[in-house]
Amino acid sequence: MSRYDYLIVGAGLYGAVAAHELRAAGKSVLVLDRRDGIGGNVHTDEIEGIQVHTYGAHIFHTNDRRVWEYVNRFAEFNRFTNSPVANYHGELYSLPFNMYTFNRMWGVVTPREAQEKIEEQRQAVMGAGTPRNLEEQAISLVGTDIYEKLVKHYTEKQWGRPCKELPAFIIRRLPVRFTYDNNYFNALYQGIPVGGYTRMTERMLGDTQVRLGEDFLADREYYMGLADRVIYTGAVDEYFDYRLGALEYRTVRFETEILDMPNYQGNAVMNYTDGETPWTRIIEHKWFEFGVQPKTVISREYSVAWRPGDEPYYPVNDTRNGALYEEYKRLAAEEEKVIFGGRLGEYRYYDMDTVIGKALAMCGRELG
Repeated sequence: MSRYDYLIVGAGLYGAVAAHELRAAGKSVLVLDRRDGIGGNVHTDEIEGIQVHTYGAHIFHTNDRRVWEYVNRFAEFNRFTNSPVANYHGELYSLPFNMYTFNRMWGVVTPREAQEKIEEQRQAVMGAGTPRNLEEQAISLVGTDIYEKLVKHYTEKQWGRPCKELPAFIIRRLPVRFTYDNNYFNALYQGIPVGGYTRMTERMLGDTQVRLGEDFLADREYYMGLADRVIYTGAVDEYFDYRLGALEYRTVRFETEILDMPNYQGNAVMNYTDGETPWTRIIEHKWFEFGVQPKTVISREYSVAWRPGDEPYYPVNDTRNGALYEEYKRLAAEEEKVIFGGRLGEYRYYDMDTVIGKALAMCGRELG
């Protein structure tokens, strides 16, 4: 039986970066993933010449120059800029919320007019109070009209509960700009890897030994015996057999179609913000790489409640789940041989650049 310095559970970004860094330092590494492909949730498949984001849209963006230079070692990035569109019963609005949005909603032209309108609506609902929940936080940022049309129903579909029951911090990063800038991310560096994320992940893994379709938790004792150290990127509560109870997630169901037309919606991302449309958004994948293919591929996304066995996507970081995670974190600290990392291992919704930065930092600590 071969023995390794490190066993990495999960071939997503965290695991692939860790594998690359540890192998570069001369360590022997084995990577396992229970899926049949690498890349984790950034996995892409080529369909009709189009790189399809299998598990939802992923746009790389960062202000961290070190991380940007790192990923550019493994991929060439195009100049894609995320400029989603909000569709409310056929009315189209710019996202992020900016002067185009405010003009479409209220007919205002100057930033001052927009700010005065938002303040007027905020005062009518909250006065001088501090936002107590997501609804009040959203109104304080964009006013009642935009909240009702573009935030409320989309958010309730996304999280499966009323906005008044969601914590305010979920929406504090909502991009609101009093400019005519349609760039959703306020980041220095942004783009999509040419040829897809799967190719980028392959280059990160290099010649590292990878076993797909193997479930670490199904034969934990055997796999633990293969290495001196284990880097675990799966769900932390699942690792401990949910002994303290299950952490809450939202999961996503995808309906992907190949359409015999060159252009379905004219944009990579369109959010459906009314309450009647069952999906949250439609992704048209070809526009991530400025496609000229004769056909197109779209994916409708439905946010649904998660159950054990489903793919966890978004951690529900409310007070109850935060307290439960802290209990699991204490258990994880007692596992001397195991490092827990990534969005599932740490029960956090991390952007891709944060995942990469954390994997690099972990390897730095491991390698001294």
